[in-house]
Amino acid sequence: MDRTTLAAGLSLPKVSWARIVSDLISPPVVWALLAFPIAHRADHNGTPVVWAIVYGTLVCWLPLFYVAWNVRNGNITDLHMKVRRERIRPFIVTLLGSTAALAMLVAAGAPRLMPLFALFSLIQLALMTLITLVWQISVHSMSITGAVVTTGALYGVGPALVLFPLVPLVGAARYKLGRHTLSQIIAGAVVGATTSLLLFLFV
Repeated sequence: MDRTTLAAGLSLPKVSWARIVSDLISPPVVWALLAFPIAHRADHNGTPVVWAIVYGTLVCWLPLFYVAWNVRNGNITDLHMKVRRERIRPFIVTLLGSTAALAMLVAAGAPRLMPLFALFSLIQLALMTLITLVWQISVHSMSITGAVVTTGALYGVGPALVLFPLVPLVGAARYKLGRHTLSQIIAGAVVGATTSLLLFLFV
């Protein structure tokens, strides 16, 4: 075996920047991380980590494991569910997880902001599920835009502006991968921003 053949055999598959961005700034990651600053703002003298973990586990990680399990068994194409009909069952699982998170946070006496966060996550997901029945809106765009708006509401315009470049970056990544059209990306951003703004009207 010559050096060229050996190098080709040992070379790692190329991963595009768009795929890296999509994986690192995916909705479960964004929402799970966002739960920590929200929990801290809601209960900075108590046990905010506990509230964030409850939310993240039920709303983010369990549905992600469900998707990964289905990918492994060939029921879903990949983790980002590029086929629209493949998204319905994972969305339903996430809706159930969000309902469970809401119930647990209320029952455990979590600060008001945390159950509200779970409630508006549930509303966002219900809206996205209904839209997905007929159209493949961008959940990536929704989640990162909602995170930026939430950051602005909690910590001011400055931190939100720092994070804002992630919005077009994520949109460009989804467009580059051919997972969404420009209109689907913009629609996701509008839903994410609107529902996040509504959340803080009730705080």
